[in-house]
Amino acid sequence: MTDTYAGPSSASVLLQQPPGKPDFDVLVVGAGPAGSAAALAAARAGCSVALLERGPFPGSKNVYGGVVYGRVLDELVPQWWEEMPVERWVTRRSTMVMTADQALTVDFRSQRWGTAPYNGATAHRADLDGWLAGHAVAAGAVLVPATVATGLLRTTAGTVVGVRTDRPDGDLTARVVIACDGVNSFLAKEAGLHPKQDTARHLTLGVKETLALPREVIEQRFGLTGRDGQDIEILGCTRGIPGGGFLYTNLESVSLGVVVGLPGLATAKVRPEELLADLKAHPAIAPLVRGGRQVEYAAHLIPEGGYDHLPELAGDGLLVAGDAAGMCLAAGIWLEGVNFAIGAGMYAGRAAVAAIGAGDTSQAGLAGYRRALEKSFVLADHRKLRKVPGLVLSERMQRQYPGLICDLAEGLFEVDNPRPKPGLRRLLRTAVRRHGVSPRRLLADAITGMRAFG
Repeated sequence: MTDTYAGPSSASVLLQQPPGKPDFDVLVVGAGPAGSAAALAAARAGCSVALLERGPFPGSKNVYGGVVYGRVLDELVPQWWEEMPVERWVTRRSTMVMTADQALTVDFRSQRWGTAPYNGATAHRADLDGWLAGHAVAAGAVLVPATVATGLLRTTAGTVVGVRTDRPDGDLTARVVIACDGVNSFLAKEAGLHPKQDTARHLTLGVKETLALPREVIEQRFGLTGRDGQDIEILGCTRGIPGGGFLYTNLESVSLGVVVGLPGLATAKVRPEELLADLKAHPAIAPLVRGGRQVEYAAHLIPEGGYDHLPELAGDGLLVAGDAAGMCLAAGIWLEGVNFAIGAGMYAGRAAVAAIGAGDTSQAGLAGYRRALEKSFVLADHRKLRKVPGLVLSERMQRQYPGLICDLAEGLFEVDNPRPKPGLRRLLRTAVRRHGVSPRRLLADAITGMRAFG
């Protein structure tokens, strides 16, 4: 293998002789939601499974204070809501459109979401990952923590038959390797499953602060009681850099962050912490986070290319799931990732079991993985919303539309007596002209949005 990549996995190790009996049926690299779901599905089906985690324990390397949509767990952990480590059940979902001094919020509350089987919850990854990995271990998977996969083991024909690790005892072999090693997925790149093109333009950088606040203060400021929670998705307030922000309520803290595209961030020559400071100081956000004590500051790359930029999902002896396969849905009002990771991991584990049972772990033998994903919400939702990432991250959506929308709302709600109230069409024409928006382009974007979300 001649291709090399920066990172822990840089080059395949060629085995001149295929291994005899492999150490495990299935080897999963990465004990995040995708990896643990894959390990759980395969172990539950009777396969011998190893689950490698580079941190000292699952979740130790993850930074997250976000929303988990757990219904996919119905198939893996029945009655999951009775045991999943939840901060708050999300009963309010809001989308906030911002300029530097304006904010328009669409706010929805449903108390039905605060009862079983629930719609979504805020959770910390350190807790969530450990909980799901614990189920995989209980099903029979062997958790191998503090271990980095440094390269693929491959036959001279190119089939993946295991990984080399940084442990003294070195190599682990398996009939199928499932790469759940995160957004950079050095294993998938090493196997040639990721495209050679510049993938950085399909990545965003998320930076987040977790701010501790007393529970009663959070409930008063956000209008919550008990375990009810709110998530706010934000468009704008990123100095025109494609991206957005979020604010999630935990039990005794809030998670505030911005997510911006790497090319835009590099061009603007702005540090992400400056954007986060802008957001914290915004008149619509500052009262909600005032007095919060920073207990965590974190950054993480997020794959947001969508359906059209997914890598190959299977090779000979290898499957890819979760962030490693770009399975994050960033569609403005829908920002989801953990549920897609769990679903993809579950189907990867099942596909590995089926291929092993059929005695064919080649790319063709593992093709059932893609077919299962296409039939499920994982790729059905990505396919349905394939045009949305381009629209949400467009210059128009970032630089022009937030101001246009806020000015339109300001005109509607402003009382300017003794002048007669202007009509909506007049307000829209004025806002369109003020922000230099082409009416034809606005109509085209509206049609794209309707087709995608409709």
